[in-house]
Amino acid sequence: MSFLKKLKEKFSASAETEEVSDKYKSGLEKTRESFSTKLNDLVARYRKVDEEFFEDLEEILISADVGVNTVMDLVEELEMEAKRQNIKDARDLKEVISEKLVEIYTGGEDTFKTQAPLNIQPDDLSVFLFVGVNGVGKTTSIGKLAYQLKQEGKKVVLVAGDTFRAGAIEQLSAWGERVGVDVIKHGEGSDPAAVIYDGIQAAKSRKADVLLCDTAGRLQNKVNLMNELSKVKRVIEREIPNAPHDVLLVLDATTGQNALSQAKTFSEATDVSGIVLTKLDGTAKGGIVLAIRKQLDIPVKFVGLGEKMTDLEAFDPNAFVYGLFADMLTDDEM
Repeated sequence: MSFLKKLKEKFSASAETEEVSDKYKSGLEKTRESFSTKLNDLVARYRKVDEEFFEDLEEILISADVGVNTVMDLVEELEMEAKRQNIKDARDLKEVISEKLVEIYTGGEDTFKTQAPLNIQPDDLSVFLFVGVNGVGKTTSIGKLAYQLKQEGKKVVLVAGDTFRAGAIEQLSAWGERVGVDVIKHGEGSDPAAVIYDGIQAAKSRKADVLLCDTAGRLQNKVNLMNELSKVKRVIEREIPNAPHDVLLVLDATTGQNALSQAKTFSEATDVSGIVLTKLDGTAKGGIVLAIRKQLDIPVKFVGLGEKMTDLEAFDPNAFVYGLFADMLTDDEM
């Protein structure tokens, strides 16, 4: 059975998995339209697999923001695989491309392994620290995750640690009201570490399961911001051993390769353990998911696939690749 057919069966096995695949197909529409159109045109144009075919394939992948180094490695592997399997027809290479894209993300391990979930503490307060520049959708992502966790039956508390951006506290408070969870906040301009400290104490006293901490994102004031984040992290570590249990860096998929430089900067200040990639539905360059994984070795834990409260989706590399290829193959090929 072909790899893509296995994916199709996986995501049509139940109403739940089919809903996941539908979300990815819908959210990746712009990327898929761009990627699949170009790839199908390439296959139609060449038919035969040769050096020129692979050169044009490089351009298509780079235009999808997969990243130059990642693309070069991928194309080299595809060339070797084409020789090993004696693939002559370009149409037959689509199957190999899809499998290699998943392998990039999983590191060549079990291709059906999904991404590890949040590091939830079963018997203690789970603390998740959100970092990222202003405007990437950090506060919105916190609100959407709070909604999901509450739906799972968890008691959630939010902390308005971004005390510098105008309106940030009010925005998180609005999300708290919308979701129905408590928000711990101080006045604008307050010490973020002090707010986080109060949030931890409040979460403990209210016997919360999860504490979601917002932070400032003033990258233009890099030194102060990084010092501030380091201080916040130290406060959390002092109050709760082994916390924060995840440091989630929120990146805007529409910024493409610029997101990689942001990730490197934030990783210098705090140990980023996962990426929340927002606005994936708003870009034709969804390949940034693969670039992040390959170049930074930081897993993408959530992706934003739309505007609705339920459109923050736990990242599944198989669903991602299926979403890319869903419209590219005929029923016979599937």
